[in-house]
Amino acid sequence: MIPVLASIPSPARNVIEIGPLTIHFYGIMIAIGVIVAVMVTKRRYQRFGGSGEMVERASIWAVVIGFLGARLAYVSTHTGDFVDRPWAMLYIWEGGLALYGGLIAGTIAAVVVLRRSRGDVFAFGDAVAVGIPLAQAIGRFGNYFNQELFGTPSTLPWAVEIDANIATAAGYPGFETFHPTFLYEALWNVFITVGVILFLEWRGKLFKGSSIALYMVLYGTGRFLMELMRTDTTFRFLGLSRNGWVSIGAVLVGAVLFWWMQQRREVRTLVGPPVLIAPGAMTVTAMPDSEDEGADGPADDAEVPTDSAGNDAGANEDSEAPPPS
Repeated sequence: MIPVLASIPSPARNVIEIGPLTIHFYGIMIAIGVIVAVMVTKRRYQRFGGSGEMVERASIWAVVIGFLGARLAYVSTHTGDFVDRPWAMLYIWEGGLALYGGLIAGTIAAVVVLRRSRGDVFAFGDAVAVGIPLAQAIGRFGNYFNQELFGTPSTLPWAVEIDANIATAAGYPGFETFHPTFLYEALWNVFITVGVILFLEWRGKLFKGSSIALYMVLYGTGRFLMELMRTDTTFRFLGLSRNGWVSIGAVLVGAVLFWWMQQRREVRTLVGPPVLIAPGAMTVTAMPDSEDEGADGPADDAEVPTDSAGNDAGANEDSEAPPPS
């Protein structure tokens, strides 16, 4: 007889000690997430006719500035935790990164680099629209090892066990199992955010700039739902956490951006074999020999969104889709 899972056990440890070196699982998950995001973004941006070197350059700045923004955003709402240990503000391996702070700061850094280097901002945004949620999903398992970002008490078979001292500090003495909101968010990112974006790209329904806009809508919606269950928020306005309000803003901005991009009807340029995007019904040409040739130069193919009947969605009596850019 197959045993039924009663709950997800809490991790026995959250570090690996190798001599004097202490490696935190939280940091490992974050590092893996960053690597995956950069790799996926690089290959998708090349697929969209951009330069892989451009992604590497923008990613370095985005990661560094993003981490600073994430930590500062967290510290700004948890100042009481650092009164006795102000130096602990530097201990990011102990947890404490505000995702939205990192996303905003990292986005600003990436846009500045791309603009200064004459990169394609919207193509880069579409490329990162899959890499970022994958990284977020991986990073959330770091929260599991730190026993943080859990929700309200639950007796569901997939509820996560939380140590008594942590549950008491969260305001739930006597409770042992809670909603694993970190797991909910990871699954949402993979199957809803990434899944929907890839499906619509495969169907040829998205114009240039629409993937990143759709990411904002989908992730913002999922994060809003998670915030309703989380118990670790220290700031609330009208009953909603700060991240809940930011999620609403992300959904609204993303929806406007999505509408605008779909109205512009600017087709994507596609070069080389498909990577984490569906090929659709199109002819694919080989990548140029020089990586820099695809940075912002001419492309060989264009992905043209189609309507439900399979017709070119960019063609009508009054206008036609703009040439690949």
